[in-house]
Amino acid sequence: MTSWSTDKQHSDRERWICIYPAYINSKKTLAEGRRVPKDKAIENPTYQEIRDVLSAAGMKVGVENKMYSRERSKELLYIGRIRVQLRNDDGTPLNPDFPSRTSVMLHLCSMIPKLKTRQGKAGGDHGSQGGGSSGAGGGGSKKERKEIDRNKLLLF
Repeated sequence: MTSWSTDKQHSDRERWICIYPAYINSKKTLAEGRRVPKDKAIENPTYQEIRDVLSAAGMKVGVENKMYSRERSKELLYIGRIRVQLRNDDGTPLNPDFPSRTSVMLHLCSMIPKLKTRQGKAGGDHGSQGGGSSGAGGGGSKKERKEIDRNKLLLF
């Protein structure tokens, strides 16, 4: 990425808005970075869920391997920054349903709980993933597994 310039168009990725999962996390306080009302926020969203919802809404989305500066935990769960194109080059909203970043975040809060991955969250969906990776891995250190998981992030 280059530094910001007045020559940049709204279609340049540097001008796209950034959304971190902490912005819509109900477990965070305002001081910790939550940007939506607590009653509308969702519990522990991931960058994958945000990416899926925004892609389904027809928005141009990019994922970056970045971490929110106010995030204290360095766990893989909290890594990921989403970039979204909000405006056309002429300054008009790309999607009339989402004229501002707040409208995008509120859309995320309403749609993420409807995802199939969230519907069966109470059961063994996450347990089966964790058990399969640790049993099948059989040897690598925790640091090696963490590096492999970080490399799975989609970068543009």
